[in-house]
Amino acid sequence: MDDKSSRNQKPINRNIKQEQLDQYRVQDSGKPMTTQEGKKRSQDQDQLKAGIRGPSLRQDYEFFEKMSHFTHEEIPERVVHARGYSAYGEFECYQSMRHVTKAGFLQEAGKKTPITVRFSTVQGAKGSYDTARDLRCKGVKLYTEEGNVDLTTIAMPVLINQDAMKFPDAMHAYQAKQADDIPTASGAHDRFWDYVANNPEALHMVLWIMSDRGILRSYRMMESWSINTYLFVNEQNVATFVRYVWKPVLGVHSLLQDEALKIGGLDPDFHRRDLREAIDKGAFPEYELGVQLIPMEDEFKFDFDVLDPSKFWPEELVPVQIVGKLTLNRNIDNYFTESEQVAFNPANVVPGIDFSNDPVLQGRLMAYRDTQHHRLGSANYVELPINKPICPFHNNQRRGFMRQRIDVDKVNYHQNSLAGNTPYTVPPEEGGYQDYPGKVEGYKIRARSDSFKDYFSQPRIFWNSLTPIEKQHTIDGLSYQVGSVKSESVRQQVVDLLVNVDKEMASIVADNIGVNHPSGSNVPVSTSYASLSQANTPKYAYTQKVGVLIGDDFNGQEVTHVLNTLKQYGVFVDIISDKLGAVTGTDGTTLKVDKTFMTSSPYLVDSLYVVGGCSRNQAKFNQDIMNFVQNAYTHYKPIGVASTGESCIQTSENNNLAGVVFATNNPNFVEEFVSAIAQQRFWNRK
Repeated sequence: MDDKSSRNQKPINRNIKQEQLDQYRVQDSGKPMTTQEGKKRSQDQDQLKAGIRGPSLRQDYEFFEKMSHFTHEEIPERVVHARGYSAYGEFECYQSMRHVTKAGFLQEAGKKTPITVRFSTVQGAKGSYDTARDLRCKGVKLYTEEGNVDLTTIAMPVLINQDAMKFPDAMHAYQAKQADDIPTASGAHDRFWDYVANNPEALHMVLWIMSDRGILRSYRMMESWSINTYLFVNEQNVATFVRYVWKPVLGVHSLLQDEALKIGGLDPDFHRRDLREAIDKGAFPEYELGVQLIPMEDEFKFDFDVLDPSKFWPEELVPVQIVGKLTLNRNIDNYFTESEQVAFNPANVVPGIDFSNDPVLQGRLMAYRDTQHHRLGSANYVELPINKPICPFHNNQRRGFMRQRIDVDKVNYHQNSLAGNTPYTVPPEEGGYQDYPGKVEGYKIRARSDSFKDYFSQPRIFWNSLTPIEKQHTIDGLSYQVGSVKSESVRQQVVDLLVNVDKEMASIVADNIGVNHPSGSNVPVSTSYASLSQANTPKYAYTQKVGVLIGDDFNGQEVTHVLNTLKQYGVFVDIISDKLGAVTGTDGTTLKVDKTFMTSSPYLVDSLYVVGGCSRNQAKFNQDIMNFVQNAYTHYKPIGVASTGESCIQTSENNNLAGVVFATNNPNFVEEFVSAIAQQRFWNRK
């Protein structure tokens, strides 16, 4: 592959990035132990001592090498997005977008581009937990033939600040107090809500976080937006405003607040474990890439500013065009080298992608490289295998910490005659990057456009778009978070801000958190958009996890048929009993137990298949099943009941058993159960 643009070459559909990474993968199993310099070691258990019980010797350089490497193993964690997880995959272009962009990876249907992705939370440190109510992020690094493209997106279409100058303030308020470093992975504290109350531009994103969007079920079910407004530029040098959105094929699904809190203690790695297990099982997560396009001449056509990152572009007004699909099909081998060291930067673009005057994007273009330089210790972080482009890169930059390239040129400056004035610049028509020549005029000023100052219309639209159950969940989120604030003044200020979104909602929250009802009323906006509600998302049984509660003496034929059918639909199954080993049916059928009642939890499965059976301690076995069933029922989860499990379901006038499917005298049990699993929640249950 030469250095010139490969835009006109045929798509290369093998995974070139993985072939490149194979050069760096090393397996130590079965190999002799050596020092870092390659000297074979004869002992690795004890320090070198002066006598068997004497002092350790200063000359023990093998100990020094081992211990000093260990004490330097950690690098500065990310200031935000510290807790994350990665995977590999590929992006496939569905249709040519050359009418709006000359970016090579979007030129031809069927073109495949290798990628790595990193999901993360924002507030918590590296050791926090996955299911905290938080903003979540998704960074995708596309290893294109023209250079790396980094698409950084978040799980909401709006940002907490309108200018990058405010980002340090927002994060200082959001993160743990400097006095005691509490709380971890939570915004439920005075400082954060004081910031929200006094910076109304923050309200919109915070309302999204307080909704179901803030506690997603899985990274595999996470929608995410670019937030910032970029430019597509075509061969004719015509620019178009663009925002990106990743839409999960499985739909967008969430946990309940109670579940998210409990899972944080039961399995802090819930999301990363879920992602890894799905890929291991061949249920590759898929996300379709959509773009929203606005012609430059329509910049002022809408009642929102297209450059304002705290406002969404409604899909009903600016349709999403699906242009490709991302498939995650390989897990990382080493968390540190492939997730901790991966470095994203929105400035990493290729010809055909440029930047608008979005004030947050403009700030990010400077901040990210500086951040990665600090965190990874050198400007040479791009030479790390995970960050290295698949195309050749040549320039006159030299030296620095941990430089890996061995540059053998006579000169390292431009222009020159000794090397024929190389490396040479490339004309735009041959693939060289050319900045879009957008017109700029005006006086230097530290100010914000008046068109950014409508802080409440879109939050009101978002609220209007939610279903009653989604509204209740949002009220619950606000009541929990703001109710944790100690300052009555701050609690009152938050309610006085919320009234601009919805007076009834603000009054309910006020009652819940012990402050006065707000005066005033919400903005007079009645607009709603179906695209903003998760109620309209796709729903599948595929990859939902069913906990099978079972003991001995089950109906082998019945249960085997159900389990085989669930697997045919791609449903994940955990066999749960009172002890590990196997359970045996009346016909001799045996099933391997995956987890016990002690090592599992109803919070860790999406639905239950209640089989029942016999156990040595029948009373405790029955009670464990009842605890699982009661928890699943109160969290609106589907429940399938085998013919041997009916005694575990207590019916009364106080429940309607919505979403509970019985096998007895029901020839369509499996199909109905699968349909219930796909439904996921039964909000009409009582």
